[in-house]
Amino acid sequence: MYLRRSYPAPMDDRQRYDRATAHLEPPFAVLDLAALRANAADMTRRAHGKPIRVASKSIRSRPVLQRILAMDGYTGTMAYTLPEALWLASTGLRDILVAYPTADRTAVTRLATDPRAAREITLMVDRTDHLDLIETATAGLRDRHEIRLCLDVDAGYTALGGRLRAGALRSPVRDADQAADLAADIAKRPGLRLTGLMAYEAQIAGVGDAPPGHPLTARAIRWMQTRSRRELILRRGRIVQAVRQLADLEFVNGGGTGSLATTTREKAVTELTAGSGFYHPRLFDFYRGFTGRPAALFALPVVRRPAPGVATVLGGGYTASGAPGPDRLPQPYLPCGLRYDPREGAGEVQTPLIGQPAEDLRLGDRVWFRHAKAGELCERFATLHLIDGDEIVDEVPTYRGEGRTFL
Repeated sequence: MYLRRSYPAPMDDRQRYDRATAHLEPPFAVLDLAALRANAADMTRRAHGKPIRVASKSIRSRPVLQRILAMDGYTGTMAYTLPEALWLASTGLRDILVAYPTADRTAVTRLATDPRAAREITLMVDRTDHLDLIETATAGLRDRHEIRLCLDVDAGYTALGGRLRAGALRSPVRDADQAADLAADIAKRPGLRLTGLMAYEAQIAGVGDAPPGHPLTARAIRWMQTRSRRELILRRGRIVQAVRQLADLEFVNGGGTGSLATTTREKAVTELTAGSGFYHPRLFDFYRGFTGRPAALFALPVVRRPAPGVATVLGGGYTASGAPGPDRLPQPYLPCGLRYDPREGAGEVQTPLIGQPAEDLRLGDRVWFRHAKAGELCERFATLHLIDGDEIVDEVPTYRGEGRTFL
């Protein structure tokens, strides 16, 4: 049986957010700290004691990242680029895993010549080409420090002889022999040390199993996820066992917001990762196993009333990454019942909204939106206004607000 956590009705939230931000002129973004804390507590509960590494791409605000890392159950950061990791390490963050391989030779050189960074940062690799690039970038350096590496393993699900595949297209390393071969290659190269292994099951962690209005799709997703879990438990276990024969692994990372409760059961996995669950964006509404509280929102002002039943807000075209579709658009959240004009959608400089609540909106009123994905919201705003209860308690910069745009 799946239970849903309850949280204040959206109308109550709208009144609370409007009161807290009455002195601000939209557009602006907010972070509800009570919702953030509730989401974080729920994820640690589902992790059942295993530490959770925080995915920075879903946060993109250094002060917020520091707040989360100060909470019980959270340790270490999963960065998305090496330049980001170098910056975070320079500000004092520790234990930073770069989730994606890098081809940035300049950044690799900086890593190899910075003792603190080399101690705190682990690079991702999945083929010998990555090892060659690292060696080329660091060749001839006088004071080169050992570089820590993590081996990325494909955790996708395949069936029907490979004709069916679910999961992100990441690593070419899929079985124990391939992983052992790469681990052996690393062991032969001076200055490189394999310290971790990662296998991210995107088809479980990042795909909701309860899409509304699509019962057949939901059934197919659950069928795939059940079989993927069974297959991955065995395969990941064999891979970890094979690699441990060749390297002293400090961690085996797996899972994501949507799979914490199941990935934590695997003995081979020593730590989990979560990111989107802190802000709980729209794409994470459709899971049977948990329900989070929307924590990150942005407000846009009504600037036009072009026709009866239409309220137009300023901006709004903050489309999320991924395969294009309606699910990548922000959600008009408060007041409830607003929707896009199908002929215009979410626009670059204006967004007409229709629905019953549009009748009552006047110039200057706020419409609250939720982004489809988590940290990408912060690429649009320089600051986050932190709300606790019905007041703003702090204003913190996003990466953009600190002049950092890594991707």
